[in-house]
Amino acid sequence: PRFFFFPMPDIIPDSQKAEIKPAFEERYKALLGSRYEDFVKYSMCYIRKSVRVNTLKISVDDLKKRLEAKWKLTQVPWCREGFWMAGERFDIGNLAEHSLGYFYVQEAASMIPAVVLEPQPDEVVLDMCASPGSKATQIAAMMQNTGLLIANDVTGDRIKPLGINLQRSGVRNSIITLMGGVAFRNSGIKFDRILVDAPCSGTGTIRRNLETLKIWNPVMIKRLAGTQKQLIETAFGVLKEGCAMVYSTCSLEPEEDEGVIDFLLEKFENAKLEKIEMDIKRSPPVHEFEKKRYNDEVKKCLRIWPQDNDTEGFFVARIRKG
Repeated sequence: PRFFFFPMPDIIPDSQKAEIKPAFEERYKALLGSRYEDFVKYSMCYIRKSVRVNTLKISVDDLKKRLEAKWKLTQVPWCREGFWMAGERFDIGNLAEHSLGYFYVQEAASMIPAVVLEPQPDEVVLDMCASPGSKATQIAAMMQNTGLLIANDVTGDRIKPLGINLQRSGVRNSIITLMGGVAFRNSGIKFDRILVDAPCSGTGTIRRNLETLKIWNPVMIKRLAGTQKQLIETAFGVLKEGCAMVYSTCSLEPEEDEGVIDFLLEKFENAKLEKIEMDIKRSPPVHEFEKKRYNDEVKKCLRIWPQDNDTEGFFVARIRKG
C-alpha cells in the first residue's frame, strides 16, 4: 500500500482533563510498546471530517462539483465514494446536500467493513447491528437498491435513527427488524452476506468521545466479548455455504477482536479467514496477549490504530463458510 503523510491534528481542549486509568495505560503499553505515546496523542486530537457520497441519489462527480467551490475534498484511498472534507465550517451535517441525502457523514475507517463485505446487487444481506445506519446505507448503495437488505438492531431507541437515515438516503431494498442478533438463528433465513459490526468498548473512538476512557474497565471487555461471540456464531450459522461475512469493531481490545475470531475458527472447521487486500496503512494483528495465543490465521485480519491513518481505530475480519 501507499504511505500517507498527514500533519498532526489539533488537540481537543478537554483532553487535558481526560484521565487515563492505570490499568488502561498498562494494558495498552503492553499492546503497543514504543507506539503507545502516539496512540495517546492521536486519541486526544480532533478527528478529520469525512463523508461518503450516496450514489443512490447522486454521482461522485456531481457531488464534487457541488461542493468543491467551498470545500476541499481529499479522496479516502480505500473507498471510492469516501472523502475527507475541510472548509471554513465544521457543521457539515447542516449542509443542504446532507439533508437531501446526497452524502452521509461517516468516519473514514467506518467505511472499511462494507467495502470488505463486497455486497452485490440482488443478494440477500443482513446487517445484524445496523444502527445508526452508516454501513447499512453504504451496503444498500453497493447493492444498487436491489435484492434484500435486512437492517437489524436491538432496541427501539436505536431503530429510530436507523429508519431516519435509511429514508433520507433513499434506500428502498431494506426491511428494518427489531430483535437481538442471536434471534436470527431461528429465523429460517439464509444470507448471501452478513455484516456483524458488533457492539464494543469503542477504544478506537476515544478521539470522538473522551467518555470512553471513563467507562472502560476489564470487566466490561469480558462481558462484551461474550456477546460478540454469540453474535458471530449466530451469523455464521445463518450464512449460506460458500458465502462470506464480515466481523468488525471499533475496539482495539484483543478479546473483542482476534479473540472472537479465534473462538469462531476453533468452533467451526469450515470457517476460513480471507486476507483483506486494501490500500491502507495497517498494524500487525495481535497473535498473543495475556498468556492467550490466538489461531495463526488471525494474521489475515485488518487491525488499524488511530495513528496509522489519522482515523478511528478499527478491526475487520472477512470469513468464508465452506
